[in-house]
Amino acid sequence: MSKTSNNRSGKGGKALPALCNVIGTAILLAVILTFLPLTAPRYMGYEVFNVVSPSMEPEIPVNSVIYVQPVRPEDLQEGDIIAFHTGSSVMTHRVMKNQTVVGELTTKGDANEKEDISKVGYTSVIGKVTFHLPFIGGLMAIYASPIGKAYALVFAACGVMFNLLAGRMRARRRERMVQEMLEGKR
Repeated sequence: MSKTSNNRSGKGGKALPALCNVIGTAILLAVILTFLPLTAPRYMGYEVFNVVSPSMEPEIPVNSVIYVQPVRPEDLQEGDIIAFHTGSSVMTHRVMKNQTVVGELTTKGDANEKEDISKVGYTSVIGKVTFHLPFIGGLMAIYASPIGKAYALVFAACGVMFNLLAGRMRARRRERMVQEMLEGKR
């Protein structure tokens, strides 16, 4: 065997496929892990929303993701943070009063000086904010856009391609080793 063919089938021939596998797996994990906080809670009954207004700062900063669990509006307490429909958008504010007789809530954003002018009817309540994650909302906004979905898909495809490349490199290495063994027996 020549020195060149020995180097190809030796240790150096294992490092590049392993590196491709590591890179491919890291890319796929990155895509999965960035989608996980946006999708997994939905299977546990939570609604997930992106905060775009500073009305709840500093408690809930802009670009946070909030996780909202459905509740009976009459069970809401003063101080609870809720999400509710206002026209075509969703708002998150703190409950100041729960008027169960009328079926309305008085709300206020933490950053606002005064209570909201409009009362929130029970039918508009989505649920209670149980927790939030700062900065993830920006990611949610990106993934919700068509270009963001395309980038995520392309990024995941790159991860798959790195893993396929590693498999192909290993197969070629095995083929070379078999060929060298057959040539050595002649």
